[in-house]
Amino acid sequence: MSLNPITIRNLGPEDAHILDRVRPGLFADAADPSRVWAFLATRVNELVVALDRGEVVGFACGTVLMRPDAPTRFLIQRVEVHPDCRRQGIGRRMMERICDLAWDRGCAGIFLALGEDDAAMRALSEKLGAADGGSAAIRVWGEGV
Repeated sequence: MSLNPITIRNLGPEDAHILDRVRPGLFADAADPSRVWAFLATRVNELVVALDRGEVVGFACGTVLMRPDAPTRFLIQRVEVHPDCRRQGIGRRMMERICDLAWDRGCAGIFLALGEDDAAMRALSEKLGAADGGSAAIRVWGEGV
């Protein structure tokens, strides 16, 4: 048992300051405060973070996809865990949280975009019940996707 358990939580616009403390190397580029706030304030976006003593060590983000002729769906855009924190179940916990948020929004399906060489995320998505989306780069959950 860890003395400092990782906390998983989803953020709203009032939580934008949390991304002021991101472990170096987690994001490809520094998070711009105005973009962070805009992302969080837009009601179709979700951002889930993993916190280690207040420092962001992982994140998952996604967006609700709506069309007038199809059921509402959710796209998980990215899931990332800092290399120092991998293989501790953090990615799984963030994926479970972001999927729960999508289901709670009434989404009929969830899409996950994968990199070609992302074997770990491919395996995790399968463990969480995703099916092959007809492309090596897409995983899906739910009906009508």
